Amino acid sequence: MYELRDVVPSFMLIILTLFLLFFFTKTTPKSSKPSKTKSHLALPKPYPIIGHLFAFIGLTGQEIFQWLSKIIACSPTSTIVIHQPFGGQSVYTGNPVNVEHILKTKFHVYQKGRQFKTVFGDLFGGSVFTEDGDNWKFQRQILAQEFNYKSLQKFVEKAVEFEVSERLIPVLEDAAKNSKVIDLQDILQRFAFDNVCTVAFGYDPGYLSLPLPEAKFTEAFDECITICHERFHSVFPTIWKTCRFFNIGSEKRLKELIKMIREFCATIVASTKQKMSNKKSHELHESNLLVKLLKCDQYDDELVIDIVIGFILAGRDTSSSALTWFFWLIHKNKHVENQIIQEIIFYEERIKKNGNLNTNSNFIKSSSSSSFVLEALKGMTYTHAALSETMRLYPPVPVDLKQAANDDILPDGTKVKKGSIVGYFAQSMGWSEKLWGKDWAEFRPERWLKTDLTTEKLSFVPRDAYSYPVFLAGPRICLGKEMAYLQMKSVVAAILSRFKVVPAVAEGTEPVYFIETVAIMHGGFPVRIEERV
Repeated sequence: MYELRDVVPSFMLIILTLFLLFFFTKTTPKSSKPSKTKSHLALPKPYPIIGHLFAFIGLTGQEIFQWLSKIIACSPTSTIVIHQPFGGQSVYTGNPVNVEHILKTKFHVYQKGRQFKTVFGDLFGGSVFTEDGDNWKFQRQILAQEFNYKSLQKFVEKAVEFEVSERLIPVLEDAAKNSKVIDLQDILQRFAFDNVCTVAFGYDPGYLSLPLPEAKFTEAFDECITICHERFHSVFPTIWKTCRFFNIGSEKRLKELIKMIREFCATIVASTKQKMSNKKSHELHESNLLVKLLKCDQYDDELVIDIVIGFILAGRDTSSSALTWFFWLIHKNKHVENQIIQEIIFYEERIKKNGNLNTNSNFIKSSSSSSFVLEALKGMTYTHAALSETMRLYPPVPVDLKQAANDDILPDGTKVKKGSIVGYFAQSMGWSEKLWGKDWAEFRPERWLKTDLTTEKLSFVPRDAYSYPVFLAGPRICLGKEMAYLQMKSVVAAILSRFKVVPAVAEGTEPVYFIETVAIMHGGFPVRIEERV
């Protein structure tokens, strides 16, 4: 039952909101293209009682994010404090020292918190995505068991290899043969969704099978994320909480969507339990996360469903987001694409010499041993650098927010009040001249590489996780980082060895980096597929 204070709106606040929305509007540029020209922005003056409210009136959530990113970049300490109505505050930073403090040094202070759980809890329940403390730690330990070398090898051999050779390639062949314009972002999301369901839950939804089926589950999932995101950026949360209480508007729609999603996941859970009870072990994957969760006495079916939903978010949207922007960037930077193709050819030849690749096979499709293919994927250094550079400019998770459990002081001297929202902006950090130099706006994979003077071999030089928090950092660092890179390199190798990806957009059109829990390319990525001669 919701508390009275969560659902009874303040009439004075509503009147004030309507007044300000009528008299104040603000717009910001919508282009997502990195630009070397930066205006020196600063936060406007906060006012008593209402704080910085005037600064946000008329802005969409997208515009707020881009505006805050620019102000963080212009701040001398790369940190700003937003004063909320009635004395609250939010602290946003792009300072690596502060990021380390938040994610590692004072990990126990900066938690997901009550506000995050209030906003996203209806969808993700008690999953690792929303939990803190012992609940988070126990789930984390179980999830960590899924990301060892054996799991990586099986991931490449069983899931990625099949999805690439039997589904992705046929879809692209069909598009090339029939001169179709396809939404590559949608194709990549379908690919990743099939992958995560197959590997983690032993269930193959077949979303990338021809003819492409209606993706009801993922469409519902995307709409849920959008509504939750609007909740988070609501100036007056009392309004959406009231709508939830009376089951009206977008809150009614959210409830319907969540029911649909949970029923879908419940079907997967029930099917797995049936196989387990019938002892059909041959039908269950050895490294099936869902089986392990169901064997755990501490998890009832509802919590297992929560974890399944959270895992789908982490496994589907992040890699597909990065790959979408990758193919856009290499189209704009042909010299990078040519370097990647040369690297693919080099490893194709190595695999052929070892007798592990048929002449007419796709790069990833091995006739005998996937272990060599796995090592080849790991060895694709330049491609690895290009993907890292893509995520620097367009991070899949653009901002990570915490809530302070106690009063604190950040290393740069910024005071944090208990209960404050504290976040770091990965995009602002990726676009920072302080961190990346004067050429920060350029797509340059070489910044991640060094050449051994003796062997002339390239090696990848990672940045520390607090300067490049694309995969988070500290105790919550992404467990699937290596798996994500392998999946992305598999897709890149398979596509570029056979096809050219040509954006089907007007000359001079720049896509929009659309901010939600995971960033996407707004409106999709229409492309034409051409056979490489």
